[in-house]
Amino acid sequence: MSGFQVDLTNCGIEPIHIPGQIQSHGFMIVIDDNMIIQFHSDNINKFISQAFDLLIGKSISYIENLLDHDHQPDFIRQLISTGKTNKGFQRINPVPITISRIQYYLIISLSDEKYILEFELSASSFQLDVQGLMGSTIAEILTYNRMEELLKNTAVQVKQVIDFDRVMIYRFAQDGHGEVVAEAKNPVLSPWLGLHYPASDIPRQARELYKLNLTRLIADVESQPVRINKAKNNPEDLDLTYSQLRAVSPIHIQYLKNMGVASSFSISLKFKDELWGLIACHNYTPRFIDFKSREYAKLIGQITSSALEFRQNEETLRKENEFNHSLEKIIKQLMETESIEKALASEDTTILDILKCSGAMLVHNKKIYKLGNTPNDKQLLDLMLWINEQVKDTLYQTDNLSKVYPEASAYKDSASGILISVLSKELGDYLIWFRAEQVQNLKWAGNPNKSVTPDANELLNISPRNSFAVWNETITGIAEAWSIEDIKSIIKLKEEVNYGLNHKAGTARILNERLKLAYQELESFSYTISHDLKNPIASIKSYAQLLIRDQNILERGQQMLQRIADRADQMNLMINAVLDYSRIGRTAMRFHPIKTENLITDIVNDLDLIYGNKKLKVVMGQIPDVKGDPIMVLQVFSNLISNAVKYSQHSTAPEVHISGELVGNKVHYSITDNGIGIAQNDLLSIFELFNRMDNVKDIEGSGVGLAIVKRIMEKHKGTIIAESELGVGSTFRLVFEHDQV
Repeated sequence: MSGFQVDLTNCGIEPIHIPGQIQSHGFMIVIDDNMIIQFHSDNINKFISQAFDLLIGKSISYIENLLDHDHQPDFIRQLISTGKTNKGFQRINPVPITISRIQYYLIISLSDEKYILEFELSASSFQLDVQGLMGSTIAEILTYNRMEELLKNTAVQVKQVIDFDRVMIYRFAQDGHGEVVAEAKNPVLSPWLGLHYPASDIPRQARELYKLNLTRLIADVESQPVRINKAKNNPEDLDLTYSQLRAVSPIHIQYLKNMGVASSFSISLKFKDELWGLIACHNYTPRFIDFKSREYAKLIGQITSSALEFRQNEETLRKENEFNHSLEKIIKQLMETESIEKALASEDTTILDILKCSGAMLVHNKKIYKLGNTPNDKQLLDLMLWINEQVKDTLYQTDNLSKVYPEASAYKDSASGILISVLSKELGDYLIWFRAEQVQNLKWAGNPNKSVTPDANELLNISPRNSFAVWNETITGIAEAWSIEDIKSIIKLKEEVNYGLNHKAGTARILNERLKLAYQELESFSYTISHDLKNPIASIKSYAQLLIRDQNILERGQQMLQRIADRADQMNLMINAVLDYSRIGRTAMRFHPIKTENLITDIVNDLDLIYGNKKLKVVMGQIPDVKGDPIMVLQVFSNLISNAVKYSQHSTAPEVHISGELVGNKVHYSITDNGIGIAQNDLLSIFELFNRMDNVKDIEGSGVGLAIVKRIMEKHKGTIIAESELGVGSTFRLVFEHDQV
């Protein structure tokens, strides 16, 4: 491991993917593209007695000649060539090989630009009929709908397949610690179900490897690891991330010994590409599982992962349906009742029904309306002072309020968790939800604060804790965490409430809002000019540059000149339209039918020339016509499509989807990209003037475009809603009235 010394300060960064050693139940050879051996394990001659001790620099054909096999000459080169064609070796592995009349498997994997060849016995060290059991095992796993039953049955089925002494389903919590949530074991063993283990037991770098290499076998904790040889002048460490034989951290080996475990096997469980947990298998005698059996076991893990995701998606869909049902009722109440407070807090369906919570509160017109279990009036007034001073974002949430506001510890039984949606900071209008604390009595497998201790013989080295006696801890003051689905629901609710507020506000409030909007229009006018003319100007620049390079202006050049003239005309029209826009509040809108397909096609063509991104894929679905002000509708689509292209251009495979449909008397449009995305906490403020998110600071923009789009949609009696996730992409949904006159 290149001399890396594990001690109390760095065990969390131990480079376990480059241990420089392998487990001793097989041997390894690493070759380059020229089939030359660059690394090999120190134990080759224990398996191939005729092999030289040092093989560095030799051709792999030397080893091929020492193997008993029915393959064609140079067969390893052919296998690697096939793997390159297939973009991996999954279809090839394992390759049967005979060495001294003993059957082995050859397993091939990639390490940077080198090829790892690993040789293992092709039979397990015990009777195993995984293939015969697989059909019934998979059917059994998928039988149960409830999560607890699914996990319990998975543990039972895996134990039946590999016959280890103990099989556990180990789930990771958000803070990295693990819990045994299902178990199948031999009757003589003590139960571990419900035990928690600190995050340091499986450190971060180990969890990252479990995401990449989905099975991990430690055949015998007492076996000595085997050194990997390399050329003396080679400074490179061999990355064994995808290796089957990768040696085990000495810390983990000692950990298993302290538990009395002689052999372990794990299967990764993933949820949406993240590590959800492990199927952790322990045996109290050494136990080797052959590669094919491990692959079958991996398939069980993948099927269980899919079942977990399916069950979770079902639960998410159920919650969404419940929310949408409640939201529809609240929208109806907002339309039919005279006041916002009555619509939200006094009808059959209230904000208390929107999501799972113990209490809720509406703050409107300097009054507080309480629902469910909440702090008392004095406590709420003090809390509101803290919120007004400390909460800067339009959406705020925590599951541990007393940690940031100590006074809340007095009412943690009603408000340990809080979710705040700011309707208006200036007017002091809020929607607030509370969650009571969830007292947790955790049973730890040993004191989690003593997960590692200095070894008495060598103070710099680590010895994992050797006591796994149950250690109880009671956690108070923390509520159930707010989910992404909760946040999305509140964002949708706020849109509807704001719409209701705008329509039901009193005369004074309406006048105040109009004055505020008029001031914003004056302030943003110059910015509007500079922002919305960027695309036409950029088009002119692009066409001009192309013409400069064209030595002979033939028909194609003439067409470009004509397009430049068209864009210049368009720019003049936009300038006039923007001047008119500043007076929109005082003039009547005139609506015309708009050929949206032509409009969007022109925008896409212009952007293709501006960005010149050959990888960009723009997918257009149905493009129904709309009614509205042609120039302003152009501004709306130009802004949103330009943003979609701009913020997705650095993705691996940038893609923008544009589609619409006629729903009743409305036209719905969606513009979706797979770009950098927007944080959930920022979604409520993206339509505010001059507001730019932290993750777009290095991308050109003025922070005005979306504010303009929002105003135009409001003037068209339409709506715009944004949905997004960081690193995944964004969707902007538009709704136009189709029967405008």
